Amino acid sequence: MKTRPLDFLSLLLIIIGALNWGLIGFFQFDLVASLFGGTDSWLSRIVYALVGLAGLYGLSLFGRIDEERLGERE
Repeated sequence: MKTRPLDFLSLLLIIIGALNWGLIGFFQFDLVASLFGGTDSWLSRIVYALVGLAGLYGLSLFGRIDEERLGERE
C-alpha cells in the first residue's frame, strides 16, 4: 500500500487522540486541554475535531487494505 501524506497525518492524529484518551482513562488527565487552555478553548476544540476527522478518515484504510490483499491473491 502506497503511503500518502494524508495517511501519515491521519495516523499521527489518531495516535495523539489515543494517547490522550489513555491519559484520561488511567490518570484523569486531559493533555490536549491542559496544553491548549481547557476543554472549552477553541484551540482544544480544533484539535479534538481534527482527531475526530482523522478517525473517520482512518476508516477508509480498511477498504484499501482489503483491496491490496485481493490484488496479492490474484
